[in-house]
Amino acid sequence: MKYANREGEIFEEKNSQERFLNKLYTTMAGQAGLKILTRPWVSKLGGAFLGSPFSKCMIRKFIETNQIDMDQYEQVPYRSYNDFFTRKIKHGKRPLPEDPHILFSPCDCKVSVYPLEENGSFTVKDTEYTATSLLKSRKIAKYFEGGYAVILRLTVDDYHRYCYIDDGEKSDNFFIPGIYHTVNPIANDYVKIYKENAREFTMMKTEHFGKVVQVEVGALMVGRIQNHHEAGPMARGAEKGYFEFGGSTIVLLLEKNRVKIREEILERSKDQCETKVLQGDPLGRAIERRK
Repeated sequence: MKYANREGEIFEEKNSQERFLNKLYTTMAGQAGLKILTRPWVSKLGGAFLGSPFSKCMIRKFIETNQIDMDQYEQVPYRSYNDFFTRKIKHGKRPLPEDPHILFSPCDCKVSVYPLEENGSFTVKDTEYTATSLLKSRKIAKYFEGGYAVILRLTVDDYHRYCYIDDGEKSDNFFIPGIYHTVNPIANDYVKIYKENAREFTMMKTEHFGKVVQVEVGALMVGRIQNHHEAGPMARGAEKGYFEFGGSTIVLLLEKNRVKIREEILERSKDQCETKVLQGDPLGRAIERRK
């Protein structure tokens, strides 16, 4: 999978994890192993270890391998690997746009944006999804026909906390059980990850962007999606929740004619190229509504 960094330079995502996943999803032995690895109980067992003090020995190697700048994060002792993985960033390191009409990324990620067709479908790497199958609700999905699906893919080296994109009101969190495939694009060649993975969604009535649904998608070895709040008011930039260990994805569903997405993101998405952004970076702008 290709991605563009914040300066627009194009990179090919190739690393040891990619090679391992390719074997896992393309060989008979790997596929046999996947039947075990994608079970929720395996993810929970892995999560129990990663939440224990025995996992602290993994932290230093992970920082070195992924070249993580720890100066950006709060300097606190970590009780476990998961404690490190869900680390908090220092105040001011992820500033938000001053203009509330700018739609910003709620997380550090690699973003791609796809039009939602009139039937509510969108295509990622030649795989078709529908908002109905994503949400398990035709009624909710219908609001977003003709809008956009914004795919925000977090990799293991990203900051794994996410925030609210606007002031407004939110619903309860609706959990959809499933299995845990990796959200790496390799998996998308073989399984419909946004349909099969465990996920949780929230309906939001925002001040500037109309109705928005935010879906958090769990991934391989992610035992829990941790959202802080149930139904009630939400504040722009306030922390909404976090993912425990593993790569993860957030999907935003936007209504038709409510947000103008940045043109370079749309153009790169057409070429199956993601754009690397940080929490707070602009994704688009609210379309002015005629009174």
